[in-house]
Amino acid sequence: MNEPFFIGIDVGSASVRAGIFDRRGQRRAFAVRPIQQFSSRANFVEQSSEDIWQAVCESVREAIADAAIPAQAVCSIGFDATCSLVVVDREGRGISVAEQGEAERDIIMWMDHRATEETLDINATGDEALRYVGGEVSVEMELPKVLWLKRHFPERYQRAWRLFDLADYLVWRATGADVASVCTLACKWNYLAHKASFSHTLLAAVGLDELPGKIPASVLAPGVRAGTLNAATAAAFGLPEAVIVSSGMIDAHAGGLALVASNSAGNLALISGTSNCHMLVSPEAVMVPGVWGPYWGAMLPDRWLNEGGQSAAGALVEWTLRQSALWPKLQAQATVLGESVYTVLNQWVAALEAREAWPTAQLHVLADHHGNRSPRANPFARGVVSGLTLESGQDGLARLYLATLQAIAYGTRHIIDTLRDAGHDIQRITACGGATKNPLWLREYANITGCDIALSAEEDAVTLGAALMGAVACGQYATLPLAADAMVRSGGVVRADPATADFHQAKYQVYLEMYHPQQQAQQAMHKWVK
Repeated sequence: MNEPFFIGIDVGSASVRAGIFDRRGQRRAFAVRPIQQFSSRANFVEQSSEDIWQAVCESVREAIADAAIPAQAVCSIGFDATCSLVVVDREGRGISVAEQGEAERDIIMWMDHRATEETLDINATGDEALRYVGGEVSVEMELPKVLWLKRHFPERYQRAWRLFDLADYLVWRATGADVASVCTLACKWNYLAHKASFSHTLLAAVGLDELPGKIPASVLAPGVRAGTLNAATAAAFGLPEAVIVSSGMIDAHAGGLALVASNSAGNLALISGTSNCHMLVSPEAVMVPGVWGPYWGAMLPDRWLNEGGQSAAGALVEWTLRQSALWPKLQAQATVLGESVYTVLNQWVAALEAREAWPTAQLHVLADHHGNRSPRANPFARGVVSGLTLESGQDGLARLYLATLQAIAYGTRHIIDTLRDAGHDIQRITACGGATKNPLWLREYANITGCDIALSAEEDAVTLGAALMGAVACGQYATLPLAADAMVRSGGVVRADPATADFHQAKYQVYLEMYHPQQQAQQAMHKWVK
């Protein structure tokens, strides 16, 4: 009998990744395809479902070919994706969400902040359901986006047959199954999973009474079988129609699943990427102001999930570097050395630290460039750099780069402190994603939070998390924790250095205080902002 294999498909902000894993979690193949983003103006970011689906098909075919396994050996597929909104008509075609009506732009991305007014209106209801999103709905969630579409393009909204979270769209596209997941609905649609319903008072208050009719009525828990591949998808993937497809999951939550499913008590999952997500499950519901949740069963069955996050993490580091006049030189040097730009930058930082014990003692960054997701829950927050001089050149960029890494780590510490203040017991951090490839950033995360950082042996834990869901959906493992026990292996540990604690405690207080004068300045100039 052929050994069983499971495909995890992860649709991130900029690429699609398909990984093939065996029943021990060993990755046999991995394929990546870029996907497009469209931005007509500030805070508007869209994608194309057709572009994404084409990338999914190509990456799956490549991974199967590279794995050199028989197609019949693939038992299941798990999909995860960013929490972006896909709008589909009754014929299954995308409906444009772009202001100018470009047909291919049928997805409002998670990072899109167009619906700020709608967010304020939803929060102004004070509905009881808002307690389960930390007190306020976020501009990055789906209800504000849906309300924006209804208000600005009512005809398109009326034509919409289904409003899908992207992961649920992919499951539907692959199988034809008209289902949604507890993960997507609870975490991004204000669905009250513990009551198995929406808050009808909330929907009525903002004029979205009809919304439940535009969302699949069948809501599946993580790791539940959604269906099998339809004929068109099976042909496009090069797989049998009998391949089982699991319910979908948000990308960060798939990573969180892989990191904590087998050992969840007090274990904070840090999923690092374009943005940062912080996942913590508990047997009891814990209300944490400014932190999303608690969500029932959204990542692990029979557990409540709290979710913190930072709207810009990797995106902020990359943006900071690209603003520098040294960016071309940095790229050129990395090319000559055959290294990444981050490896070169880390060498520059090491050289600077050899001459200065604390290079960022007088340079501070507030990392709210794309708003503050949590715990301040303020989409209007803005970034700050304090302590600028006329310094330029290699040292200047290395110093700013280090200060930016630290700023994002201070934001993570702020979330951890807020979770602890609300009653959570956080004993350790387990991390995956882009930051885990950067030893300097991991050092700063450990030193700033005071926690050792455990890593996964699988460098793409998000894709592995998607494969875990498929392994359970097809019956290979009875539960997600059992699947994680078998398929997830521990990597190294980055230890916190207590000798840095006093420095980071002082700098962390500066970080917290920088927010207030920025807000005062924003308020002073409010009437001149449109």
